[in-house]
Amino acid sequence: MQSLASAALPLAFRSMGDPADPPPRVRFSDPVSDYFGLVFETPELLRMKIGPAVINGAGILSGVATYAMVDYCMGSALWAQIVPEQERIATVSISINYVQTAIEGEALCRTTVDRRNRTLAVMRSSVEHADGRLLATAIGNYSIFPARRLDKFSRK
Repeated sequence: MQSLASAALPLAFRSMGDPADPPPRVRFSDPVSDYFGLVFETPELLRMKIGPAVINGAGILSGVATYAMVDYCMGSALWAQIVPEQERIATVSISINYVQTAIEGEALCRTTVDRRNRTLAVMRSSVEHADGRLLATAIGNYSIFPARRLDKFSRK
């Protein structure tokens, strides 16, 4: 497995804790991932504490939080395989199947990039409770495109 130090991660990833402690933990820094408390163990594995911020009105883990885990984990797994100076990625579609729910503890999301070509990636993810129960499965497609296509959206 490629180490995080040598992986092509966005600059928004920053090391958490002592970098000599295996496995290295990183946290993606944007308002959404911060809200959900997503902690990246590797580009293909992330964790989320199941607490009040992600519990819905019915008192169970919100499907929105589970979906966010999948989307961020898929994006991270693919980001580790692109050339950041030349390529960007965007979610095209994710289909998620909710199997069980949880009310406390920790959820883990694992993603595998099944196929990646010049313009498209196909991935699958599973979300499990820390106790091993399967919470959700998902498949997703991401677009891969030249970074220069975003120039028209840059702030001047």
